[in-house]
Amino acid sequence: MSTSVNPSILLVEDDVRLSELVSHYLENNDFRVTTTARGDEVVDRVQRETPDLIILDLGLPGEDGFSICRQLRPRYANPILILTARDNDFDQVLGLELGADDYVIKPVEPRVLLARINALLRRSRAQPRLARNSLRFGRLLINTVSRAVSLDGQPVALSSAEFDLLAYLAEHAGEIQSRATLFQHLYGREYDGVERLLDVRISHLRKKLGEDADSSERIKTIWGQGYLFVPDAW
Repeated sequence: MSTSVNPSILLVEDDVRLSELVSHYLENNDFRVTTTARGDEVVDRVQRETPDLIILDLGLPGEDGFSICRQLRPRYANPILILTARDNDFDQVLGLELGADDYVIKPVEPRVLLARINALLRRSRAQPRLARNSLRFGRLLINTVSRAVSLDGQPVALSSAEFDLLAYLAEHAGEIQSRATLFQHLYGREYDGVERLLDVRISHLRKKLGEDADSSERIKTIWGQGYLFVPDAW
């Protein structure tokens, strides 16, 4: 991430009017904003500019946002915030599965967009403040300094957001963590009772740790309460 006082944002949006409105609003809130309307320009732009955050529309000329996100994720560690249609739950879930950190629903509410951006930037600048350098549970090792995870001695590739979630649950092993608590700690906002961001993250985490995406004996869903990391199940 750049060390500039004003964080840099690449806005990828082909609706000219919306792009102008969002750019103006963010610039008035002390961000440096560059824009592009074409999806096939994004990967090269990111390699040249390395923005602190990308706002990525999904429906773009040249190349769609899903393809862009898939290409960027292995090489770009900073947050990606996708813009998605209000009634398209599939877009939201697929965007998160491809590595996006969060999403904002169109039509964009400027204050919501600003809050999401600030929360993502805060999270990307700070690692979880854990009491120990490493956490071990049977065959699972979580190194909180190198942010590396291994299971049975084999590395487990996690995104930054997935690592943060696992580390937080592991640090509170044996304690049920409500969705409200997890949203506040990890994403810096209130849980609205509907959003699926956390469910997608948990599903990914389970699969990468060798369990069924919808059920687990290691990271349990406690219906009506939240999630439980089981310390002796590894």
